[in-house]
Amino acid sequence: MNYSQNKHKFLQNEQLFWHTELVKSGVDYHQAAKVAQILAEKKPDELLTEEEIKLTKEVCAAWLRQHNRLTSISRALE
Repeated sequence: MNYSQNKHKFLQNEQLFWHTELVKSGVDYHQAAKVAQILAEKKPDELLTEEEIKLTKEVCAAWLRQHNRLTSISRALE
């Protein structure tokens, strides 16, 4: 496997990871797919559109709320 194929496979794995995490926490499937791609590509903010930045912030905030909620519940059950 050459560098290009390895990089492509790595990006696919990263994208799948982020998509799965976002969907598991209740993010819309299609929004999660877009944000997963953005996160996997690790582009600097300067290369993202305002729409991409806004969507990413909204989706990540939703993920964080759900993550904190689940952490709180988990602690309460200990």
